Amino acid sequence: MAKPRRSRRTLTTIVVLALVSISIITISERGGSRIASGLRSVANQVFSPIRSGFDDVTRPISNFFAGAVNYGSVAQQNAELRHTLGQLRQQQAEHAYQERQLRQLTALLHIKFLDSLPTVTAQTELYNVSNFVASIQIDKGTADGVGLGMPVVGSGGLVGQVVEAFHHSAVVRLITDGRSKVGVAFGATQQLATAQGQGAGRPLAASFIAPGTPLHTGQVMFTNGLADAEFPGGIPVGRVTAFGTPPGAGQISVTLRPMADLGQLTYVDVVLWEPAP
Repeated sequence: MAKPRRSRRTLTTIVVLALVSISIITISERGGSRIASGLRSVANQVFSPIRSGFDDVTRPISNFFAGAVNYGSVAQQNAELRHTLGQLRQQQAEHAYQERQLRQLTALLHIKFLDSLPTVTAQTELYNVSNFVASIQIDKGTADGVGLGMPVVGSGGLVGQVVEAFHHSAVVRLITDGRSKVGVAFGATQQLATAQGQGAGRPLAASFIAPGTPLHTGQVMFTNGLADAEFPGGIPVGRVTAFGTPPGAGQISVTLRPMADLGQLTYVDVVLWEPAP
């Protein structure tokens, strides 16, 4: 029962103080400056604690609403900045992708190892890689002159060979595929060997190289172009990264890094070449 009495007393006090304020204003207007001045002084002493308490109560509320409004504005600005940053990153990625495409296309225009052999430029549509299999699908097929067995090259060298051809697409087996074998030659005496795939992302293995054969790291092996070979001669296949002869082995163990960047095959050239029957 104490709370209602306190509320009534507070209300009564406010009413009395309001009446006092009105009286002060009335006296002031009638010229009672000395009396009004005294009353105003008393009123200030009475009202000051109330006004201070009122400010203490209302200031946090005012600050809360101001903060809420400011927070909403900051949150909106942050969202707009994140959106703009996302757009810039997307544009940067697209620009890098377009630059990479342009570099590949330009490189294909300056391939020297094909001499005058005709080619068809194709775009990669699909990668199919696993531990053993490595192939790509391209957007050119028999309607464009692409046929089974045709070599496929990139800017650095041999990419693979067409193993399936459809009207407007074809499947290319990459040289890193475990089923791929390429006859190669190297050195001043054109030593012969076979480069075989070991799976996507793995180096090629060169075999049938007799112990004592001159080799050095960085040496490039090319398609040998022998009669009945599946590839024309002179296409770079791989660069020697390591070699050695295990004790008692009858051949040197050699690993090659593909000359073509098989992980970045946006565009390739299909060489319109078939081995002699």
